[in-house]
Amino acid sequence: MLLRNGPNIDEELILLQTMIISPDAVLAQGLKQALRQFENDLSVCRVLDCYPNPAELVKVLRAHAPSAVFLSFEDPFQAANVAKVLFAEAAGVQVVAVHQNCDPELLRESMRCGIREFLTPPFEQSTISRSLGNVLQKLDGRAVTYAATDQVLAFLPSKAGVGATSLALNISAALAREPASRVVLADLDLNSGALRFLLNLKSERSIMNAAVHAEDMNEQVWPAFVTAFGNLDVLHAGSVNPAARLDSARLPKLIQFLRRNYQAVCFDLSGNLERYSIDVMQEVRSIILVCTPEIPSLHLAREKMAFLHKAGLKDRVLLVLNRVTRQAAFNKGQVEDLLEVPVFATFSNDYAAFNQAASQGKALDLESHIGKECLAFANKLLKKAAPPKGRHKFLQSFWVHSPETESYPT
Repeated sequence: MLLRNGPNIDEELILLQTMIISPDAVLAQGLKQALRQFENDLSVCRVLDCYPNPAELVKVLRAHAPSAVFLSFEDPFQAANVAKVLFAEAAGVQVVAVHQNCDPELLRESMRCGIREFLTPPFEQSTISRSLGNVLQKLDGRAVTYAATDQVLAFLPSKAGVGATSLALNISAALAREPASRVVLADLDLNSGALRFLLNLKSERSIMNAAVHAEDMNEQVWPAFVTAFGNLDVLHAGSVNPAARLDSARLPKLIQFLRRNYQAVCFDLSGNLERYSIDVMQEVRSIILVCTPEIPSLHLAREKMAFLHKAGLKDRVLLVLNRVTRQAAFNKGQVEDLLEVPVFATFSNDYAAFNQAASQGKALDLESHIGKECLAFANKLLKKAAPPKGRHKFLQSFWVHSPETESYPT
């Protein structure tokens, strides 16, 4: 067993997530076998049999989020480059150098890279235990920090039928038009699941399945859960099942995975304010409350605003007025007076365009009038989330994503 700091530490919280990078298959296999002695203390989430390029390495790191990496110094130059990416990508990550021989020059090379632990075969239990103890002391309960987007959005309808799902789909598609972006749209309306119909999705796996597997989600299995449309990935809610229950305790892990691997994360909520919906809204940057200029919709929007205010979420709300016409009973100013919040954006009423897109199983043509409104809204969101001048733009890619062969949904 490893030496731990502090009393009464929860076993699950101190489980060390590790990864092995080694072109030397014999070395990697021997190390992995030796680490099985510590299976109550650590898990080996991935073994890479070559030195990955920076883009591949970042993708793997963000999928697994290891706290410690065992890095072979078989090729010191390539190992040093990998170490640079590791330390740049993951603040606080611990790296342990491994090699078949304890060569003084390799020791010096690894230390120049900022690595303080070095292991060689035979991987004796006492040696590994001492090294891992040092790793845990350096971590000292602090989580390794990976870059993650804060552009997490929840679309909340004031009532059923106001078009929140259609807006969620098309605004997500507009966000995904940025050349280097990756966007995911997850349907959390478990009693309706309109996204599956709107896009004619065939995948049998839903957000329920994804939540169950959130603990061990990685870049290899994740594509089986989503349907890719260019830079937009869609995770549907499954078939209609009134008995469906989503364990909200599993959602934080899934949201963390999505935040690390996408530049924007969008959730389509039912509007019923389920426990898991409230938990999701606690995690998001913006709650996009969608209503129409009609009395029932505005009344329920007011009710939801009151609820969100009590929950301490009012400051995250962006009010959207959908299906606006010249003949509407309430104009923008009247809606703002009634709900006591500014209208962030308005969308025109275009049933024909939405119906045509739905009949074709795709998102709106962003060159259409309503499509341009969605694109303008997406740009407004990005401008609102823009970092201070001089820092990287929000949607600058962390790695180059190669779209799937399936066409973009516009």
